[in-house]
Amino acid sequence: MALIIRVYRLFNLLSIDVVAGAVISAIFFARIFQVSIRPYGLIALGLTVWIIYTTDHLRDARKITGLAATKRHRFHQVHNKKLTTLLAVAVVADIVVIFFIRQRVFEWGVVLSLVVLTYLFIHRSLAIFKEVLIAVLYTCGVLLPSVPVSNTVWQASHYLLIVQFGIVALTNLFMFSWFDRELDKQDNLNSIVISAGEPVTRKSIWYLFVSLGLLTLVQCLWGDLTIPALILGLMGLLLLLIFLFRSNFTGNDYYRFLGDGVFFIPIIFLL
Repeated sequence: MALIIRVYRLFNLLSIDVVAGAVISAIFFARIFQVSIRPYGLIALGLTVWIIYTTDHLRDARKITGLAATKRHRFHQVHNKKLTTLLAVAVVADIVVIFFIRQRVFEWGVVLSLVVLTYLFIHRSLAIFKEVLIAVLYTCGVLLPSVPVSNTVWQASHYLLIVQFGIVALTNLFMFSWFDRELDKQDNLNSIVISAGEPVTRKSIWYLFVSLGLLTLVQCLWGDLTIPALILGLMGLLLLLIFLFRSNFTGNDYYRFLGDGVFFIPIIFLL
């Protein structure tokens, strides 16, 4: 068990679990929108997510004076050169792979990439909008391989399902900011908690939980995508349990392992 935890910790520090969660979520929505995703699309998505997260962490780590307070940023400080080299390789590989994806996906991907590049340049000045923009970009990235090429006639339940997923992603980010608030203060990093304060953040997290619960209920009563909606509701429920019993998960970054792990749950629908 100790070995498994150490391996998963490495995967988490490298954001590989985030990549896996994004790929699983993309396949989840592809099944809903009745699209067969080509392997190149999934590879491009995985590489892009890893590039964005790693670039963000490296930039933050370099701007921290002295040794970072968080394990994640310390890891990126210590292995800066190796990660930078891997990042360069990933960028080249991503550029090659995107030439094999569908034309429509490529076109929408270019637009999303421009937004992502803008975020990477201005993210330190976004204040309370940083987590919101990341959640939107993550949701759009997960939908990118399927939505542009889908012929599915959209119903209200499709829109609500996307909103549900976006709320799960945003709740995840708000919770991480809450857990890391003291360490972020030490490293002089910005987040929703630092910008808006603890009371506002705590209330926002609860509003997100309530909103997700209500949307899940609406989907179950009147929607056509009950099972997918319940799966997203389950993801939100697990995040709620982590937040309610947060004192049990603060040590050793277990909250981050479990919080990122909820994006593996859609695999239930795929199986």
